[in-house]
Amino acid sequence: MTIHPIDVIQHKRDGLVLSDAEIEGFIQALVKRDAEHPTPTDAQAAAFLMAVFVRGLNAQELAALTHAMRFSGEVFDSSPLQGFVVDKHSTGGVGDKTSLLIAPIVAAAGLKDPMISGRSLGHTGGTLDKLETIPGFRTQLPLEEMLAIVRKVGFAMAGQTPKLVPADRILYELRDHTGTVESPYLITASIMSKKLAEGLNGLVLDVKTGSGAFMQRDEDARLLARLMVETGELAGTKTVALLTAMDQPLGRFAGNWVEVQECVELMQHFSPQIDFTLSEEKLRLSADLLELTHALAGHMLHLGGKAATPEDGADLSEWMLLDGSAYRNFLEMVELQSDSWEAARAALERPAEFHRPAAMRVLEAQSGGYLAGMDCRQVGWAVQRLGAGRAKPGDPVSAHAGIEMHVKIGDRIEKRQPLITLYSEDPDLLHEPEAMLRETIRVEQEMPDRAKLVREVLRR
Repeated sequence: MTIHPIDVIQHKRDGLVLSDAEIEGFIQALVKRDAEHPTPTDAQAAAFLMAVFVRGLNAQELAALTHAMRFSGEVFDSSPLQGFVVDKHSTGGVGDKTSLLIAPIVAAAGLKDPMISGRSLGHTGGTLDKLETIPGFRTQLPLEEMLAIVRKVGFAMAGQTPKLVPADRILYELRDHTGTVESPYLITASIMSKKLAEGLNGLVLDVKTGSGAFMQRDEDARLLARLMVETGELAGTKTVALLTAMDQPLGRFAGNWVEVQECVELMQHFSPQIDFTLSEEKLRLSADLLELTHALAGHMLHLGGKAATPEDGADLSEWMLLDGSAYRNFLEMVELQSDSWEAARAALERPAEFHRPAAMRVLEAQSGGYLAGMDCRQVGWAVQRLGAGRAKPGDPVSAHAGIEMHVKIGDRIEKRQPLITLYSEDPDLLHEPEAMLRETIRVEQEMPDRAKLVREVLRR
């Protein structure tokens, strides 16, 4: 049966339930663009997106859309790995660098993680941009090479290939121009089609909520989490979602190289073979990063049968740092994905020395009290305007731009105490971010309540 795009649009516009064949036909026609498939115009694709935005999708429609997008191009064949294949995905935050720790941790425990990551988007950072600050590191890998690296090390960290889930690339660009980015149904199809294309047995989702998240309200984040869990389970992938707080930057740093630096220094600190120690204060400032890392990795290890409970998995995750195996895995992965291992190793061995921004500025407290809060989204935009993010797709990003947090919400602070250090490769870029940060940091006389980092766990 021939599927005509206008029929699909009208059916969804009028509130009818689309069949699997209608959805499959529309997506195939969008990607293949040949004589056998009546090709939707950009206007028709935009109309389809708006109809979904307004009308929504039921569980079967969402599963069908995700399936059609997932198989719109090549997929990663995980069967040769002969193990439990797992990954995690974050909906995006400020200073969210857990992937850099989680992938080597779960691989050290015996799971396989072909992690396909993205770039910075809006006020949030991107794992690929962070990894590419490692000298010579390659994020664009053919799927065959990615498979070989995962077989050897247990994980790889790369970007989406041009042929992987091409339907998402087409629809995502249109969503950005049609006011449909925020649809939880379209977000779910976009995220899950790419993750399921990795051939996963298990998936753990980190769904952010709070001022620094795309879904700032708990109820919106919870709906998105439920949709993604249901979609993953219907596709045969064990899926769990953690609702986590994004009201302040995660860990000490937000930026690109500085986030790699934080993770590498933590792995070095905990590795008994490495003569390196972080101060108690720096460890305290990274405590939330470690807590979330072990929580997410714990659920991954539980899904993969390496731990009886997620709590046992978190303990195992911690041990993978303490015995140095995660750090050894990370270095081996970088060596295999680097065009210049000597340069990469030199940077990773002394990450603080490699961090050499052209300009820096310290933001001090104007009064004493307690750090009561901030608009974390505005903090993210300040990091972006220091040069760490993009004003538009394709813009270059600065390796060394970013911020270092010296305090956390709830900390007692004194007048003139350093709160945040700003880094940039252009001194002229310091002024606006400094004003943005000063505007949003709230110091009050009463200690605020400390919110839980992991607010809820959602399963099928």
